[in-house]
Amino acid sequence: MTEKTALIQPDRGQDAIPIHLVNKDGFDDWAKTLSGPQRAALKAQGFSGKGYETAIVPDSSDAGWFAVGGVADPDALSSWCMAKLAEKLPAGTYRRAGGEPGPALYGWQTAQYSFTRYREDKDAEGPRILLTGEVALIDEAMAEAAAASLVRDMVNTPAEDMGPEAIEAEVAQIAKAFDADITVTRGDALESGYPMVHAVGRAAARAHAPRLIEMEWGPKDAPRIAIVGKGVSFDSGGLDVKSSAGMLLMKKDMGGSAHALALAKLVMERGLKVRLHLIIPTVENAISGNAFRPGDVLKSRKGLTVEITNTDAEGRLILGDALTRASEEAPELIVDFATLTGAARVALGPDLPGLFTRRDETADEMLAAGKAHDDAVWRLPLEETYRDMLKSGIADIANSASGGFAGATTAALFLDRFVGKDIDWVHLDTFAWRPAAKPGRPKGGAALGLRAAWHMLKARYGRP
Repeated sequence: MTEKTALIQPDRGQDAIPIHLVNKDGFDDWAKTLSGPQRAALKAQGFSGKGYETAIVPDSSDAGWFAVGGVADPDALSSWCMAKLAEKLPAGTYRRAGGEPGPALYGWQTAQYSFTRYREDKDAEGPRILLTGEVALIDEAMAEAAAASLVRDMVNTPAEDMGPEAIEAEVAQIAKAFDADITVTRGDALESGYPMVHAVGRAAARAHAPRLIEMEWGPKDAPRIAIVGKGVSFDSGGLDVKSSAGMLLMKKDMGGSAHALALAKLVMERGLKVRLHLIIPTVENAISGNAFRPGDVLKSRKGLTVEITNTDAEGRLILGDALTRASEEAPELIVDFATLTGAARVALGPDLPGLFTRRDETADEMLAAGKAHDDAVWRLPLEETYRDMLKSGIADIANSASGGFAGATTAALFLDRFVGKDIDWVHLDTFAWRPAAKPGRPKGGAALGLRAAWHMLKARYGRP
C-alpha cells in the first residue's frame, strides 16, 4: 500500500475528478442525461453498468473527463464496489459524484496495495486519492486498511526473512509504538514452561529458534481479553514431511500470528477499553536429528500428555501451550487465529474462515460483524461426539484424529482442551492467502476474519 500519501482525505472542496456510480438497471436512464459523444465513449469501452466495470468519459469541465464505475446498487455500497476504479484509474484525486463512498473507503485503499520488498513495482500508477465528506470514517478506514496490509506484508514475506526472530521484531516494534509491555521466552528456556512449543521448534536452526511472545496493554482494571496467533514460520511437515507442492505456500503458516498482531494493533490504535494480552507462539517446523517424532508423547503446559500421531499437525500443539497461558489470566474472552487445517479449506474454500465458538451468542456476534463489513466467516460445529476421535491408548489425547473425517472440528476440539473452563472463546481457522485476485484483494497474503473479529470486539467493548 502507498505509505507516503493518505489514499483517503477529507473533502474540503479541492479539485477532484468526479466518479459516477451506476448499475445495470439504472444505466439506460442515466446515459440519457449524457451527450452523444459521451454515450459513444461508454459504448466504445463496453460499459453497461455491470459490477466492477469502469470507464473514462470526456467532459467539458476543467477536469476534462470523469470516471464511471459499475456497482450492484449505488444506494448500498460494499467495501469492494469502488476497488476496481482504484486499481485502474490514472493517478489523481477523485470524489464520488452525488454521494459518499461510505464502506468503499476501505477497498479503495486495499486495492492499491503492492508487495515491493524484493522487487520495485515500476508499473505502479498511484496514488489515487479519494475524498470524502464523512470525515469521521477516515481514521477507522485507514486503520483497518493498514491492519490488512500488515497481515499481507508478513504473510507475503518468505520464511527466511519472517522467521520467529522477525515475528518477534514485528511485535516489539508495535509494542514500542503503543507503550505496551513485551515478554519473550526463547529456545531451551521454553522446555519447562512451554514444552510443546519447544518440542515443535527445537529442530530449527539457531537463527530460527522457537519462542513464546507476550504483549500486554491497557488498564489493569479493564475487561481482560486475549488474542492468540499461530506463528509457524515455515511448515515442512516435520518427519511426516509434506510434498514439495504442499510446502510451496508454507511461508503463510504464520498467518495466524499476523492476524493476531494486526488485531492487537487495531485494539490499541483505536483505544478499546480492555486489558489486552497478545500471545504468539512461533516456531519453524523443521527436520533434523532432534525433531519430534510420530509416536512421541509430549507434555504440555497444562499437564495433559499428547501422543503425536502426525508431526504435520503441529500448529495445534504450540497453540495448546499458548491457550493454556492465556487461560491462566482468566480473560473473559480469547480469540485465536490459525492457518490450522486443510479440512477447513476443503469445506469452505479459500475465502471463508471456519468459525468455532463455545457460545451461540458469540458466534452470532461474529457472523453479524463479518456480514456487515464484507469479511464473512462460517460457523462449524464443536461436536462433542467427535472427541472420541482424539483418544490415545497411551496419553491423555492424540494430536491428530484417526480417520479423515471432520478434520477442522477435531482440530478445534483439541484446542478446546487447553482453553480454561467457562472462558468465552473464538477460534478462526483461516487460510491467510488469496489464490486469485479480486477487486481490492490481490493474490497473496490476505486478512480473512480480521475485520469480523475487530468489529465484534469494537461492538462489545467500544472506546473509552
